[in-house]
Amino acid sequence: MDLLAYRAHGGYELLRRIAQGRLPADDVIAALEDSGLRGLGGAGFPAGRKWRIVREQAAPRLLAVNIDEGEPGTFKDRTYLERDPHRFLEGMLIAAQVVGAEVCYIYLRDEYHDARRLLAAAIAHLQADPPCLLPRIELRRGAGAYICGEESAMIESIEGKRGEPRMRPPYIAQVGLFGRPTLEHNFETLYWVRSIVERGPQWFSSFGAHGRKGLRSFSVSGRVKNPGVKLAPAGITLRELVADYCGGMAPGHELYAYLPGGASGGILPATMADIALDFDTLQPHGCFIGSAAVIVLSQHDRARDAALNMMRFFEHESCGQCTPCRVGTAKAAQLMVTPVWDEDTLRDLAQVMEDASICGLGQAAPNPLRSVLTHFAHEVGGGS
Repeated sequence: MDLLAYRAHGGYELLRRIAQGRLPADDVIAALEDSGLRGLGGAGFPAGRKWRIVREQAAPRLLAVNIDEGEPGTFKDRTYLERDPHRFLEGMLIAAQVVGAEVCYIYLRDEYHDARRLLAAAIAHLQADPPCLLPRIELRRGAGAYICGEESAMIESIEGKRGEPRMRPPYIAQVGLFGRPTLEHNFETLYWVRSIVERGPQWFSSFGAHGRKGLRSFSVSGRVKNPGVKLAPAGITLRELVADYCGGMAPGHELYAYLPGGASGGILPATMADIALDFDTLQPHGCFIGSAAVIVLSQHDRARDAALNMMRFFEHESCGQCTPCRVGTAKAAQLMVTPVWDEDTLRDLAQVMEDASICGLGQAAPNPLRSVLTHFAHEVGGGS
């Protein structure tokens, strides 16, 4: 949707009202809090609370947007960006207005060449005819590294340094980009801001299934008939998602297993396809939803092969800063090639990686491995 079409449907009027003081910033934050909107890049931190924390810090403040989208199986942000870039830009500018951010840095995956041209053109058109005084907007190229999807590594990359996670505290809301308080968000989190504030928090929270609230954008790939981005109620189950939104399994395939949260979210068997897909519902089973990248496997696949593929990915993408991740992923990949897995050694290795890695890459890398040992032991020579 171009700028004229977006404005024809009320686009940027909400931003104008906030900038003119006709809608208080506290009311905007309250709407986000009441809606239950959480970070949709994987961390799930409440968006409204994050805005309050950054707003309370000393100026100058900055804003950084993560559109690196490096999690295997994730493509929702690119899809929404290509359809409606101005809805995202308005959400970003509302966030900047509310927290008082002077500069907005957009960190876009370098492989998204068409999306970059589209977004750059949308920003230029907006700057040529702004609805209010705009902060400076800088579109930065991603460094091509999975680790730069981690918020502090992304900030290091934006600053022109090697993309490596920072030790915390301090948190980036207090000491972020160039040492300044920084509001960091995923693309999709900002994409929903305008709709939530305009329609009211109850509009967003009214969606949901199985006791959960809100909407989730699932990037569904694998052995389904109709893969793609599926906007569905938070808390929907994998079985419902495949049947009601994907046209069922692809011909000749039966549900065998699924990854609920991309490479790092673990693997569950078909017998556990009725668990609500949302924040906090998968952790008891050793998994998490992350950015909702759902990869569906059939009887023609093996969970151990998927886990090995993911571990090799983590080995390749480790920044190498800490030994547990750098060495642990490589050693695990070597051990997972054998027909019969050394279960005791792999479990010990997974525990060290989880306990001692600096960031989420090393901490979450063992999830698929542990899932196989727990739910697919027959594939690796273990017991039931």
